[in-house]
Amino acid sequence: MDRPGAVAELRTAVAGFVRDHAAASGPWCVALSGGADSLALTAVAAALRPTTALIVDHGLQPGSARVAATARDQAMALGCVGAQVLCVEVGVGGGPEAAARAARYRALEEARRGAPVLLAHTLDDQAETVLLGLGRGSGARSIAGMRPSDPPWCRPLLGVRRAVTRLACAELGLTPWQDPHNTDRRFTRVRLRTEVLPLLEDVLGGGVAEALARTATALREDTDALDGIAARIVTVPGADLDTAVLTPLPAAVRRRVIRGWLLGGGANGLTDKQIRAVDDLVVDWHGQGGVAVPGGLARERLFAGRRKDVLTLYREPVAERQR
Repeated sequence: MDRPGAVAELRTAVAGFVRDHAAASGPWCVALSGGADSLALTAVAAALRPTTALIVDHGLQPGSARVAATARDQAMALGCVGAQVLCVEVGVGGGPEAAARAARYRALEEARRGAPVLLAHTLDDQAETVLLGLGRGSGARSIAGMRPSDPPWCRPLLGVRRAVTRLACAELGLTPWQDPHNTDRRFTRVRLRTEVLPLLEDVLGGGVAEALARTATALREDTDALDGIAARIVTVPGADLDTAVLTPLPAAVRRRVIRGWLLGGGANGLTDKQIRAVDDLVVDWHGQGGVAVPGGLARERLFAGRRKDVLTLYREPVAERQR
């Protein structure tokens, strides 16, 4: 493991991450798909600290059990103290990519037993995430991309290009799994990876992925600062919110207070558009009705509305509204 080159670059990245993030202390788990990114990360992690590989079998492709078994064997050969295959059932909510991701994270959370989980997202993954956020108009929080440390999730390779993990596997004599989904143009990320980013690199003269990653870092710093200011404005989950408290706040802070209030009241999966619509109840109030936000129970919808000088959350049965 002391060879120069790609492996050394990965070891430096992981060691730097550990130095900067206390959440990475103690034994690790690593999410291993068998692909080059996670296989290279597993090799480096296992050489640095007791590491358990968690291999999620989504069951979405023929032979997935064989792929998972191979990854488990590779993990043990690389020195992992354990390797566990997690079989999951993937739902349909939010599309195939989102459903698989949700199932994967649930399985990892259940299996990690309190340990931090290393994820092999690279700089290229970060660039793709920023582009997705830009295209969807999701606001600064989405464009800020993935956090290096979002306990229990740790992403030590966010500053490393994908090509480095492939070279590391070659240096170590490892044969990574080639996921056919990574070349399937039905998936948005595949088209971003194979069409959009190469075109941007050509048009803008290179360095686009790195620039997008730097943009994510800058926005994340700004977002964290504004979130900190908003957090000092105390709201009570589920209780009414006085508009007099909100009106004088800068827009960016006010919308963050509203977001926290909505989440505390049971909302989830909020979009920038929904938060801005609730914000209009404060700054552009002219008697409009409530704003539907995600988070209602079965056969109910959750709304944020204004009554005199307060914002309030309420639920309405779906059947009654349909009649």
